[in-house]
Amino acid sequence: MDKRSLTQMAQRFRDAETRAEILRQELAVAIRQADTDGVPQKDICEATGYTRQQVRRIVLARGSDAAEA
Repeated sequence: MDKRSLTQMAQRFRDAETRAEILRQELAVAIRQADTDGVPQKDICEATGYTRQQVRRIVLARGSDAAEA
């Protein structure tokens, strides 16, 4: 592995981190919307793989910029 290849790999990793953060935020919005739409918390947990506590935290963070998802 040369320096150029390592630099490219590191950049790909940083890009993936950025995409993951965007998707995390989008998922939090979707979870809040599902809650608003009356989707049972059990179903949200099954669909996302999150625990009930994680879902509650995301829903309760609705009006803030607190850590989500």
